[in-house]
Amino acid sequence: MRRAFLLVVLVALAAPASAWAHASLLKESPSFKQRLAVSPRQVVLQFDQTVDALPKAIQVLTLKGKNVAGMPRAVSSARELVAPLPKLPKGPYTVRWQALSNDGHIVTGVYTFGVGVAAPPVTDAVGAQGPTRTEDIVRWLYFLGLALSVGGIGFRLLIARGPLPARAQRRFFWITGIGIVVVLETGITGFLLRGEDFLQLPFSRFLYGDLSPLASGTRYGQTFIIMELGFALVSALIYLAWLTDRNAFLWVAFVLGLAFVSGLSLSGHSAADAHHSWLSELADYVHLSAATLWVGGLVQLAAVVWPAWPDGRRTAFLRFSRLATVLIALILVAGTYLSILRLPHLHDLWTSGYGHVLLVKLGLVALALTWGAAHHFLAVPRIEKPGVLGVLGRTLVAESAVAMSVLLLAAILTDSKPPPQPVKTPVAAVSRR
Repeated sequence: MRRAFLLVVLVALAAPASAWAHASLLKESPSFKQRLAVSPRQVVLQFDQTVDALPKAIQVLTLKGKNVAGMPRAVSSARELVAPLPKLPKGPYTVRWQALSNDGHIVTGVYTFGVGVAAPPVTDAVGAQGPTRTEDIVRWLYFLGLALSVGGIGFRLLIARGPLPARAQRRFFWITGIGIVVVLETGITGFLLRGEDFLQLPFSRFLYGDLSPLASGTRYGQTFIIMELGFALVSALIYLAWLTDRNAFLWVAFVLGLAFVSGLSLSGHSAADAHHSWLSELADYVHLSAATLWVGGLVQLAAVVWPAWPDGRRTAFLRFSRLATVLIALILVAGTYLSILRLPHLHDLWTSGYGHVLLVKLGLVALALTWGAAHHFLAVPRIEKPGVLGVLGRTLVAESAVAMSVLLLAAILTDSKPPPQPVKTPVAAVSRR
C-alpha cells in the first residue's frame, strides 16, 4: 500500500503541470506599452495551449470606451486568438481579452498600446475606476504598519536605549511584530485590489486574471515586489533580534526599513506627476519617513513606556520631545513644498477634492502641533510634579489617535490625483511683412 502511494506521488510530480493548468498568455501583438507609428491590422494573442474564443474574446477600446475590434476567432494550430482591426486613428488604446482554457477556466487580461502616442499605464486602462475607499483604508493600514514597525524600531534604538524591563521588551516586540505583519499583508491586499480594478473582474474570476502587466510593466508593480521582499527580510531581522536579544539585528532592520520606505516615494505622485524631480521624490521620502518615526514613537510612548516602564517615563518623554521637534519641522517643510508643487493655484485648496482633503489634514496637523507644543512648553517644565506623568499618559493616547488620523488622510491623498497643472501655450510667432 505504501509503495502504491509513493508511486502515485512520483507520477503526480513527474507529470507535466501544464496538463492541469489554465492557459497563460505568451505573446501579444501589438505588444504591451508598444508605440506604433501606423495602425495595426489585427490583434494576435498567443497562448501556451489551445483556447476557445468567447463572444468578447478581444476588445480594443478607445478612450471613450468604444470597441473597434472585429469578430475574434481562435486559431487552434497556432494556439492563438485573432481579431481584425480597422484603420485606427492616432491615440491610446486598451486591449481587454478573455479566453476559455482546456480546464474550463476563463482567463482574462488587459494591456495598452498607442498609435502615434505613448501607451498609457495599465492602471489607467479604459474601464479602470482608480483607487476606491477600500484601497484608501488598506493604504492607511499600510502606513500604520510602517509606523508601528519602522517607527517603533527607531524609538527603541534612539529613545529607549539600553535594556528594558521584560514586560516592556515583550510589548515592544509584539507591537513591532504586528506592524511588520500588517505591512506585508496590506501590501499584498493593496496590489490585488489594484489588479482587480484594472482587470474589472469579480473576485471569483479575478483569480485567473493576468497580472503580469501590472507586476512587471508598471513602476507601482515593480516597487511592490521589491518592497514585499525587503520587508520580509526586515521581519526576519526583527525575529532574530527577539530570538537572540541583540540590538544589532534591530539596527540593520531599521536601516533597511527606512531604505525600503523610499519605494512609496519612487512610485507615487512625486515620481509620476508633472514637474516631478529628484527633489520632489526626496521631499516625499523625508515627509513619509519623519511621519513614520513620529507616529511610531507616540505609539511606543503610549503603549509600551507608560504602562510597562514607569521608571523610564520621564527620560523617554524628554528624549522623544526633542526628537519630535525635529521630525515635525521636517514634516512641515517637506509637506509645504509638496503642497505648493501639487496645487498650481491657491484656490485649488477649496475648489478641488485634493485640496479639501489637504485642508482637513492641515487642520489635524495643526492640532497635533498644538498638542506637542503644550507637552513641550507646559508639561516638560512640570514633569517632576505629582500627577503630571499620569495626565501625560492619557494625552499621549489622544495625540496618537490624532496622528493616526493624519496618516489616514495621507493615505487618501496618496491615492488621489492632484489638480492638473496649467498647460503652457506656445507663444504665436509674429509674422513680419
